[in-house]
Amino acid sequence: MSEDIPQFTVGALTRAYVDGELTPHTVVEEVIDRIGSDDHNAWITIFAKSELFERADELANITNIDLEQKPLYGVPYAIKDNIDAAEESTTAACPEYAYTPETNATVVDRIESAGAILIGKTNLDQFATGLVGTRSPYGACHNAIDPEYISGGSSSGSAVAVADSQVAFTLGTDTGGSGRVPPSFNGIIGQKPTRGALSNNGVVPACRTLDCVSVFANTCRDALLVEQVAAGYDPADEYSRQAVDEQSLGLQEATDSLTIGIPSQNQLEFFGDSEASTLFEDTRELVTSVANEALTVDISSLLECSNLLFDGPWVAERLIPTRDVRTKHSEALVPVLEEILEGAETLSAVDVFEAQYHRKQLKKEVETLFETINALIVPTTGTIYTIDEINQKPIERNSNLGLYTNFVNLLDLAATTVPVGRRENGLPFGVTIIGEAFSDGMLAGIGDALCQELNVTVGAAEYEYTELKNPTI
Repeated sequence: MSEDIPQFTVGALTRAYVDGELTPHTVVEEVIDRIGSDDHNAWITIFAKSELFERADELANITNIDLEQKPLYGVPYAIKDNIDAAEESTTAACPEYAYTPETNATVVDRIESAGAILIGKTNLDQFATGLVGTRSPYGACHNAIDPEYISGGSSSGSAVAVADSQVAFTLGTDTGGSGRVPPSFNGIIGQKPTRGALSNNGVVPACRTLDCVSVFANTCRDALLVEQVAAGYDPADEYSRQAVDEQSLGLQEATDSLTIGIPSQNQLEFFGDSEASTLFEDTRELVTSVANEALTVDISSLLECSNLLFDGPWVAERLIPTRDVRTKHSEALVPVLEEILEGAETLSAVDVFEAQYHRKQLKKEVETLFETINALIVPTTGTIYTIDEINQKPIERNSNLGLYTNFVNLLDLAATTVPVGRRENGLPFGVTIIGEAFSDGMLAGIGDALCQELNVTVGAAEYEYTELKNPTI
């Protein structure tokens, strides 16, 4: 890692460009060097050097860098390989499914217009089904801090590429936690936007009614800036929300007017991980330093809703994008995914309606909860597993990881995941700050305040959060 290259944050890189201390060519060379042989299986496709240098040339020809027009000028990033980049293969981690799109996904177009450099496409749990990062024919993705452990999924490579300082930010997707579990396991930030704030046009669906594009970065402000750049109504996406153009996604600093809910200890499950339990209790004690009040709340409705994602009929949505490839290539899917989908085939229309009624009831209860609090803080996961442990019980332990994440999109909530500490073996522990739709800027502000207060260490390089440079947003 070159000492002449600043930390891979949007703020540090763009300032270095403006000051004439850095060129896009230098950054591209550095990124290629950092990726090296990809020991963590984070990548599926790394674009050709000639393509990357062509993009660097294009940016270098801009004589006066205007960060208001190009707030991501020269910033290297990657996308999960279920998101389209023009003329590059999209696999969804299934080679038999692969296709080459003619155009970019809408979110990629918007980020490219802001000046960023797309380096390649990252590994994932096949068809974005899983929270583990091991369900890929391109190899299990290894945790950036300890390769014996899982990276989390399904946006596995996207988290590792940021945590390993290979790129400054990445795009993932999130249906039941895929944009929150991987950043938590790798000690970085995960921004799970309001559903429909970022277009899903050009994104391979997992559950089309629930899917979100998510953002991974080293700071909350970086993640929110990328969301701001990528957000906006898109008529090409039937689930895009016009309200996003009327709502502010700007950063809202945490203030003493906020009331934050925290579940009681007896409602939480850490699956025997005593260090995770202790780290969460330490976080509980710090909440009043970034808000007015910490209120103990009942999250039973949220936990009940979590069970609906894979134990309910939404799993049947995953049959739709996989239908053709399963018909034409019977061995194309990894065995655990095939097992999940076979179970989904038994669901009926009656199951769908009954689950919808149940969700509506739970949503009303959760709306009442948010009348008393501005945001809720929960563990992102109760524990973490080694790759071997996941291989022993792939479905049961994957399900454990979704306990505090599965309900968020089902209930139309937004979320920001931040690291709050490390276990003795160095593995990170994270919490998720959850709020109602369009509270994205507030959640990022609370997350930023927590990270500043704790001065957490970020990623595999263990950068001190307070030393990381942020953009002005």
